[in-house]
This record gives sequence, C-alpha cells and structure tokens, in this order.
Amino acid sequence: MYQDSSFKIPAIYLNDWPDRYIHTNFDTAANIDPTKLKRAAFIGAASGYYLATLTQNPSNDLALVLVEGAKARAAYAAVRALQRAEPEWILDRASGEYDREVVREMQRFFDSGAQRNRAPSLHEPKLGTGNGLFIYARKSEPKGPLAVFGSDYFADRAASAGIETPQLLRYEGLWGNGEEYAYEVLNFADGTRNAQQIRDAVSVEYGDVPLEIVIEYLRALEKIGVVERVK
Repeated sequence: MYQDSSFKIPAIYLNDWPDRYIHTNFDTAANIDPTKLKRAAFIGAASGYYLATLTQNPSNDLALVLVEGAKARAAYAAVRALQRAEPEWILDRASGEYDREVVREMQRFFDSGAQRNRAPSLHEPKLGTGNGLFIYARKSEPKGPLAVFGSDYFADRAASAGIETPQLLRYEGLWGNGEEYAYEVLNFADGTRNAQQIRDAVSVEYGDVPLEIVIEYLRALEKIGVVERVK
C-alpha cells in the first residue's frame, strides 16, 4: 500500500510467498517457520538501523550498496540476454536507471520541499518507436493499489466499460505473475517514462514481457480513468 504510486511512501516490504496457510484456519503461530521469522526480523532491524544512521550525503552512503547491486544486476542481465536473445543493453539501461533513481530519491528525502521540486530527472532519453513512445501518467484518484484481497477496482470498472481482460493480467513471467506486472506498470506510469521504458523496467524485475501487452494494459487503464496519456 505505501509503495503504491498514489502514495509514494518509501517502505520495506518483507513477505514469503506462496503461503499455503494465509487466510485459512491454519494461519496460526504454530505454522510459522522460526528460521524465516528470525531472518525477517534481522533484515528489518538491519534496514532500520541503516536508514536511521544515514548522513546528509546519501550518495556516499549508498555507493558500496549500489556498486554491489549493479554488479549483480549486470550479471543477471547477461544471463537473461542469453536466455531470450534480447539485446543485453536494454536490461543494462533499465538497471542503471534503477541505481540512479535510488540515489535521487534518497537525496529528495533529505532535501527541503523547494529543492525537491527542482530535482532534475535522471531518466535516460526516451527510447522506443511507434506506440512505445506514448507517455502515461497516473491520475490523483483513485488512490491505492487496484487489486487487494477481496477487491479488484480494475475488474469492476472494466466489466461495466465493456473492456476485455488485458493479456497482461494473465501473463506469467519468469519471476512474476500478471498481478505483479500490472501493479508495477501502474507505478511506473508517472508521466516521465514512455511505454517502452515501463516495459523494460518491469522486465528487469519480473522477466520479459511483450511491449504490446503493456501498451494494451495502459490503454485499458486510460479507458477506466486511472491514467491519462500526456504525450
């Protein structure tokens, strides 16, 4: 909820999935894995300590973390490029953008409101062709994720608007399913990224996804009034 693009509250979310006990009568303390619980507590405590002791120059504090993360993502991109015959530079570019955005957001966290509004964009030049150049921005309403337990804003509005279920919602990637892809596509629709960049970013996270079904989903969101095309 916090990380949803309508709120944009930096947060660390720890979960273990799939969970065969969740929302059942077996969802009890007896079925908690103590090793996983201890691991989550350690990661949470270490993350809290790290954030609490950041200095006013987050670029230096994050340098080592970003270097190691960049190395790992670069290695990942090379393997994925071999698996699917897609140019490696696409994933490298999206991964590099991630690193820059981490530094930028930490700087905004420390800056005043006036400075924050003047923060320059660190996105790469808009690459893409045709419909991949379209840029979408999320509207101020509705707020929150479109799909949560027991509620699906998109499905309810799409049905009344006569919109068929977009292919993205049924898509299964290497590391993510349709709901995860859809959540992140909407998060990345911030008025600065085009459809190609959004596709590249979610591909780095969850595995390759065809550009055309990302565009189809963005157009469906536009029809139900969640996003608007700004360019």
